[in-house]
Amino acid sequence: MQKIDWIILIITLLFIVIYGVWKTKGSTKNVEDYILGNNETPWWTIGLSVMATQASAITFLSTPGQAYHDGMGFVQFYFGLPIAMVVICITFIPIYHKLKVFTAYEYLEQRFDLKTRSLAAILFLIQRGLGTGITIYAPSIILSTILGWNLTHLNIIIGTLVIIYTFSGGTKAVNVTQKYQMFVIMFGMIVTFFLILHLLPNDMTLGNALHIAGANDKMNIVDFSFDPETRYTFWSGITGGFFLALSYFGTDQSQVGRYLSGKSVRESQMGLIMNGFLKVPMQFFILLIGVMVFVFFQFNPVPLNFNPNNKIAIEKSIYKTEYRQLEKQLVNLSEEKKEFNLLYIDHLNQNYDNPILRRKLIGLSNKENDLRDQAKELISKADDKAETNDKDYVFINFILTYLPKGLIGLLLAVILSAAMSSTASGLTALASTTAIDIYKRNLKSPKSEKHYVNATKIFTIFWGIIAILFACIGTLFENLIQLVNIIGSVFYGTVLGIFLVGFYIKYIREKAIFWGAICSQLAIFYIFYLNIVSFLWLNFIGAVLTILVSYFLQTFIFRRNNTIL
Repeated sequence: MQKIDWIILIITLLFIVIYGVWKTKGSTKNVEDYILGNNETPWWTIGLSVMATQASAITFLSTPGQAYHDGMGFVQFYFGLPIAMVVICITFIPIYHKLKVFTAYEYLEQRFDLKTRSLAAILFLIQRGLGTGITIYAPSIILSTILGWNLTHLNIIIGTLVIIYTFSGGTKAVNVTQKYQMFVIMFGMIVTFFLILHLLPNDMTLGNALHIAGANDKMNIVDFSFDPETRYTFWSGITGGFFLALSYFGTDQSQVGRYLSGKSVRESQMGLIMNGFLKVPMQFFILLIGVMVFVFFQFNPVPLNFNPNNKIAIEKSIYKTEYRQLEKQLVNLSEEKKEFNLLYIDHLNQNYDNPILRRKLIGLSNKENDLRDQAKELISKADDKAETNDKDYVFINFILTYLPKGLIGLLLAVILSAAMSSTASGLTALASTTAIDIYKRNLKSPKSEKHYVNATKIFTIFWGIIAILFACIGTLFENLIQLVNIIGSVFYGTVLGIFLVGFYIKYIREKAIFWGAICSQLAIFYIFYLNIVSFLWLNFIGAVLTILVSYFLQTFIFRRNNTIL
């Protein structure tokens, strides 16, 4: 990194922190101010804040790498999201606002009882506590690997910056900073996209680039297969993705807290509808950037493995000679790929999509994948603890190797801003849920407003430290964006099932839903352990199991207590 990159990076991050503290100084006099932002948030701020909360650093590090390796199919994961936004706007938001709740879980006590409220809150605290740690860990592990920065120091720096302005201003600080974080994020990604197009061969159009991506099976956007083991399909996106989005945006306090701060029901609804309209195009665009990086590497030297730690491990092992042979083969293969891709472009410019050349490109791509698999085997032999999957390193490698001065700093600011944004939302949600649903609800005597504000601030620091500690001991998974969604899918279905029963099935009472939810959660743990379905289906299964088991218990076990509310 050059001096200009450091200047842009540091100024951007400091501006966000200082602005968040300054803008909300003295504005959090009571719990309503601190947790709900005094219900002053306009709809467009809600929409941006909701998007920024979900768009963590993992989104901008892992999603392009996901598309580089597997193509555009991951976008199907979000197909159910717009439908979920409509359902939440119609059902969830009016109820939350009518009851004037601070957290989503307050509703459950009014509908059921304290133990059901506490169960849902605890399930949320577990999964969001883990998820918040990952939002810190994800950029830290990758940046530390690529740039040689100390991993622990990075975790502490990111976590501390977030704690400072979140502690100071609560929800209002999160909302005002996320507007600028989203601006930095989208500006950086748009500039990167057009720069990639500029770096492609001079006579190459966007259409030609998409043809090359298509010839390598990167543009298969929709898969209508019914195979439950296929991770991303149209059906898993519409069903599993719908239930995940419904539970995440409807019952996860990190998102519910964003629109509970709205000026009115209508403002909250408009903010979520904005997210429903923009989220899928945004994810499509980020995936497309990853595909364009893939096209770029069809004409430029490409690493055998993007994770530099693996290269270091190989160089220290007895397998370095074999690995270097594979690298030489990849260099020769890359030259051949470049030659045939240029020839393919010439044919495209003559309006002829040559099927023979397409098959040749697919064959060359398969050879490259075979070389990469051989390299992974050698890496595993050199270090059996090495993470051979390098999806999360693709985009950051491209940024640092090929982007000009200044833009590197901007893109690193994008990654860290996204980490801070999602972490801040997670901390406010964890703190408010702990303070309101656990601490306040179990106190024997009433306390002052100032006491609960201070308690929420203390819990903010507490969860910030927990997240930092988890980040410091975390380990890299197959793909970080998948890890976050897997953690959510394991817990979200059960919590969603509780809320759906509360909203729609008045027949089911507190004992049935409590034990039904416990049985459902245990079943989901076991199904996940067996690994018999894609994780997306866990949301659907968890919600349905909670409903069915609680209905069975209410009908056959607890029917003497059965009355209509």
